[in-house]
Order: sequence, then structure tokens, then C-alpha cells
Amino acid sequence: MFSKKNAGKEIDIKKLNDVIGLTKNILKIAYVLIAIIGVYAITLLFKEWNIMGFIKTILTIVSPLFIGIIIAWLFDPFVKWLKRKGIRRGVGASITYFILLGGLFILISAIIPLLLEQINEFASSIPSIFDSIKVWIDGAFDKLGNIKNFDALSMKTELFTKIEEIGLGLTQSLPETIVNFIKSLFSGIGVFLVGLIIGFYLLISFDNVNESIVTFLPKKFRPDARDLMNEVNTSLRRFVQGTLVAATLVFIATSLGLSMSGIKAPLLFGLFCGITNIIPYVGPYIGGIPAIVVAFSQDVTTGLFVLIVIIIVQFLEGNFFQPIIMSKTMKLHPVTIMLGLLVFGYYWGIIGMILATPIIAASKSIFVFFNEKYDLLNFYD
Repeated sequence: MFSKKNAGKEIDIKKLNDVIGLTKNILKIAYVLIAIIGVYAITLLFKEWNIMGFIKTILTIVSPLFIGIIIAWLFDPFVKWLKRKGIRRGVGASITYFILLGGLFILISAIIPLLLEQINEFASSIPSIFDSIKVWIDGAFDKLGNIKNFDALSMKTELFTKIEEIGLGLTQSLPETIVNFIKSLFSGIGVFLVGLIIGFYLLISFDNVNESIVTFLPKKFRPDARDLMNEVNTSLRRFVQGTLVAATLVFIATSLGLSMSGIKAPLLFGLFCGITNIIPYVGPYIGGIPAIVVAFSQDVTTGLFVLIVIIIVQFLEGNFFQPIIMSKTMKLHPVTIMLGLLVFGYYWGIIGMILATPIIAASKSIFVFFNEKYDLLNFYD
């Protein structure tokens, strides 16, 4: 690699190459450390200046715009398909919204009344559920009472006190919770309706959005920007569409299985399982545990039946439904996803956990794109 002489001495090429290789490895490690320190520093600044609170306020204000962008982004391929069939984009957007609103109306008309009925049934059965839990705990501690040096009575008394406090708290806070839920529901409906209107107008001209963004960039960067946007759009759209399909299948399968088990409010628990299934890895457990607890509080047979249903549905989701989600092929490491869930869940709660995976996947697509083009990790080769 090197053959020049310096001050009459020949340079040791092997040692020089070893030093260069070691330097490159040290630089790579330094890049990682700098990135970690940078993330940590940004996190401290966010916490100190309450930037997250400010961002949440801004996002709440402009949430209808985000809803409109997501709707237009999701249905843009269908409108483009109609356009290729000779239908003008405005007419295609109208047809798309007619199908969307019609589907929402049918869904709400069919499911919401039944769901409200089951919620009322479940709320009225809460006292009996707590009584069943007490009986089960009482029997379990009676069996543990014969163990030496184990104060089963005091532990049982303390546990019953906690259960009574939870039940009393639920009873006292139920009216306020219902009022707050109704307020949030109507507020959410209003935001969603405004988002629908914005989405319709965006959908009419959404085919020009990407090009409008690209025009802000210098000409030499525009081809790469188009390729990058197409790649990210494709992967994210597959993720969102696949996730919705998988969640719907889990909702239907779980609801049918729970209906046969005899558990109270099967549709409510099925819907909860379908929604939480959007969260990778931990979502299925979050969704299944409440149904299993309530089922065992009814009787052991129902509990075992529900447990088997949850296991079967999760087996089907992991081996048949999950492959539908195209983003799973992006080879995101489970540790990366779990860290993303922890960070996003800490700042944004359940919504953050839902958004964590697509944001990480998009970030990886962007990094891979630039790394393949500019060889970032081997800059000094």
C-alpha cells in the first residue's frame, strides 16, 4: 500500500496498515459513543426545557392535519389506481370517501350498539367479579395456611383490603370517568371529522405532494430524494395496511372464540386484543391478560377456555397473520424494537408504543439508503 522511504528508512507497511485499521475501528466506536451522548444530551434538554410538553401541545392543536395527511397517504394508491382506469382524481377521491364513510357507517351501526350493551353488562358485573376473586384468593390462602413461618392470614387481609380499595375507587370514580370518556369521545369525533375534511382536499392533489417537497431541494439532490421518499412510503404503507389487517383478523378471531367461551363482554375484550396487537411483542400479552383474569373470576372452566383461545389466536397471529405485515421483513432486531417501545412509551404512552415500530423502521430505511449511497460506516476506506 505504501512504499515510500522516509529519512532513509523504509516504512513498515504491515504496521502502518494495522494502525490505520485500528484507527478506523476506534473512529467507528467514537461515532457510536457520540451518537449515544448526543441522544442523552437531547433527552436531558427535552426534560429540562419541557420540550416534550410543548410538542404534545402543538401536536394536539394540529392533530386534524395529521389525520388528514394519514388518510390521504393511505388511500392515495387506490385513487391512483382509479386514475389509471380513466377516472379523474377528484372523482376518484369522492368514490374513495363514499366507500370509506359507508364502511364506517356500517361498522358503527353494527358494532357500537352491541359494544355499549356489553360494556354496561360488564360494568354491572364488576362487583360479582371482585367477589369471585376474593373467594378464589381465600381458597388459595387457606391451602397456604399450613406452611410454617408463613403468615397467610395477615397477607390475605392486606390483599382483601387492597381489592376493596380498588373496587371502592372504581365505584366512586365511575360517574366522573364516564363523563370524561364522553367528553373525550365527542372531542375525538370532532377532531376526526375535521381530519376527514382536510384529508379529502389533500387526497385530490396528493399526487403532487412528493414533487412539491422535492422542489425545495437543490436539483442534484432531487433524484435521490424521490427514491428515498418512494422507498419509505412503500415500506410504511405496507406496515400500516398489514398491521390494520392483522389487528382486524385478531379482533374477529378473538371475539368469536371468546363468545363460545361464555365470558362476559366478549366483543369488548376482542376489540381490546385487536387494538393492543398493533404493539409488537408486548401487545398480545397486554390484550389477553384482562380477558383471562375476568374469565377465571367467573369459573375455572371459562378461564381455561379463554386461556386456550388466547393462545390459539396468538399462535395464528404469529405464524399466519403476522407475515401479512410487510414491515416485519425489514429485519428490525427485537432489542431495537423493545428499546423503541420503552422510549416512545415513556414519552407518549400507548400511542407512542404504537408509533414506535413504524418510526424506527422508517429511520432504518433512511439510514440504509444513505449508507448504501455514501458508505457512511466505511468512510475512511
